[in-house]
Amino acid sequence: MLSTLMVSAWSRRVSGSAPAGTNAASQWVWDRPARRASGWSWRHTALGYAIHHASSIFWAAGYEAWCAHRPRHPVVKAATVAAVAYVVDYHVVPRRLSPGFERRISGPGVACVYAAFALGLAVVRLRQPAARHSGAPRPQAGPVLREPRQKAQQPGRQ
Repeated sequence: MLSTLMVSAWSRRVSGSAPAGTNAASQWVWDRPARRASGWSWRHTALGYAIHHASSIFWAAGYEAWCAHRPRHPVVKAATVAAVAYVVDYHVVPRRLSPGFERRISGPGVACVYAAFALGLAVVRLRQPAARHSGAPRPQAGPVLREPRQKAQQPGRQ
């Protein structure tokens, strides 16, 4: 959700239309017309949001699996997952399967979107109780065992 908000903010700033960046993600279905769509619509905005959100969930699932297996350094892992997502989105998949918003938000905007995505991943993980992401079992509260006290000997009593 953070990355979508960032796409919308940069899209409004650069292209003058908040939904334009989100609309561009619907290029998976509508190709070039999606990249030019500027207004709110079910056809472009809702579909673009669904595609962007599903992609985010895909990457988040990998991040969570990685953190469950090796729970240390969730912030570094979040940044790594966001960087890998960027490389895959812009250098591995065909252009039509890229996010598409880069044409509507500028280079710095793209960097901010992926940073917001990393932040979203890390915040969710860091808000979990420590035992859940540290891998260590929680200490159990219980009675404290002490050595029995010896009664003081009173004079004349044995």
